[in-house]
Amino acid sequence: MACITHSSVPGQLEKTLKQVRSKLLNQCIEETYTTEITERKQAHKDAIKSYTDTCSKKYKEDELLFENFQTCRNDIEHQNVLVKEKMNEMSRILLDMQDKEKQKDDLIASIQQLREEQARKKDLMIAQNKANKDRLKTLQKSAETFESRLRLEIRKPQAEQLQFVFRNINHKDLECPYTFILWLNAEGEYTVISCDPPLECMPQLEKKVRETNNFSAFLANVRKEFAALNL
Repeated sequence: MACITHSSVPGQLEKTLKQVRSKLLNQCIEETYTTEITERKQAHKDAIKSYTDTCSKKYKEDELLFENFQTCRNDIEHQNVLVKEKMNEMSRILLDMQDKEKQKDDLIASIQQLREEQARKKDLMIAQNKANKDRLKTLQKSAETFESRLRLEIRKPQAEQLQFVFRNINHKDLECPYTFILWLNAEGEYTVISCDPPLECMPQLEKKVRETNNFSAFLANVRKEFAALNL
């Protein structure tokens, strides 16, 4: 067995101390690294959990937001449908109002036209009645001449009608009456509505007096035709 000298003891001790120090250092480093790794793992797990919770919360918020958006979109579409229906209904009502307004204007125009037409007819009737009265007066004056000279009697059975009665025509019976009834129509034309005894030529005489308006000649011609019946 070799002897240990005093000169080798310090070196050996220093070597042992270095080994112990190195071992302790490695152990400390290993423990520190292990602790750091553990802490990092825990921090990573915590971060992942926090991120997962945040993502889950964000997903739920987004899902709720999407649901609200979809609900709002459906409400807007429903409101658009209602607005469109209301607009169509308002358009129909407006068209109906315009049609009724046009009908009202047409009716007012028709009523005004009828009023004007009635006013014209009324004025025409008044003027025609006045003209007829004037004609009847003229007829009466003409007839008075015939009455005094030829025994012509004039009667008025109805308004705007005159009956003419001739006598002194039949030499066998001077009082035998020969009559006709004259009517002045709305147009102011002479119309014979009866004749006794009847005369075949009365329509021609009637036409001629309408054309010439010579009533004295008409009465003379009628008397002449009555007298011809006795020949």
